[in-house]
Amino acid sequence: MPHRLLVIGNHNYSSWSLRPWLVLRALGEPFETLRIALDQPETKALIARYSPAGRVPVLIEDGILIWESSAIIEHLAESHPELWPAEPAARAMARSISAEMHSSFAALRHDLPMNVRATGRHVSPSPAAEADIARVVAIWQTARDRFGGSGRWLFGRWSAADAMYTPVASRFRTYGIDLPTTAAAYREAALEAPAMQEWTALARAESEIIEHEEVGERGEVGR
Repeated sequence: MPHRLLVIGNHNYSSWSLRPWLVLRALGEPFETLRIALDQPETKALIARYSPAGRVPVLIEDGILIWESSAIIEHLAESHPELWPAEPAARAMARSISAEMHSSFAALRHDLPMNVRATGRHVSPSPAAEADIARVVAIWQTARDRFGGSGRWLFGRWSAADAMYTPVASRFRTYGIDLPTTAAAYREAALEAPAMQEWTALARAESEIIEHEEVGERGEVGR
């Protein structure tokens, strides 16, 4: 079995780190985690020790470096194809919406920054963020209608797509975003999963505070 080290940022703020961590937890295989606190004077230098791109997360597997959360997930799926749905149409949609999550939704990220510890915050999303929220809700609804069946997850059983969207579920809880019934049920399923409960406990144990900011994969902080 390969030796794996996942280098991550803050549990509380780094949605990018959460995604591959959830996938590794789902695989049930051993891995180590190294947390680097973000937005600190030494953050950039510490990340550079492990990632040539200066990004978190980074997976080091038997000396091989993989950075970018989507690339880490695809790397893991090479040896674990069950991370994606088996049915071709479902698998195509799961990969497409995961890529969309990785590359899009800039307004949502800006207006609703990741903050696992916070609850009861209220913001007035911009029209662009409202459009992003509506798009996420539509994605969840379509996936569950077409492929979810009676399961709790987007494609019936848990997949990498659920790892990609769990951080959004957390943001929706933090900022009290009103959701239609199906989307609200999915949000609760994502947040009540044992792995997410574990991540939430780790976030609550952290002491660093980055107020009203969005943390990117480079470990940089920006509004």
